Amino acid sequence: MNLEKVVFGFFVLLAATLNFGYVTGDIGNPEHHNVLELYAAVIINVIATILKFGDRTQMGAIHLATSLVATIQLIAAAVSWIWFTQIHPVPLSAHAMSSVVSLALGALLANIVSVVLMVIETANFRRH
Repeated sequence: MNLEKVVFGFFVLLAATLNFGYVTGDIGNPEHHNVLELYAAVIINVIATILKFGDRTQMGAIHLATSLVATIQLIAAAVSWIWFTQIHPVPLSAHAMSSVVSLALGALLANIVSVVLMVIETANFRRH
């Protein structure tokens, strides 16, 4: 068993599941979206992105691209959350919440593509 592949797979799947957990619920209801889960998704996506650097294959380039997209989307969601709750402190409206969750949904799509690529890559692996 290759420990590097286990760690890589762990972080890719954890990034996707944290992202999914955050976006699950009514898109405009702040009570359905835990800010700590959003921040955890950002951190795990950054770690997954770092793990994808160095792979010089075409599949590695696509993995890195999907991870960068997810990380940028989640950072934008976190910045939006901070803007709506700390910088412009008014009660969090359904519109503001749906903006944050929409960005996180974009990241979820990128994470799903990354997981699908990982499964395809694993299915195509042949021992020599």
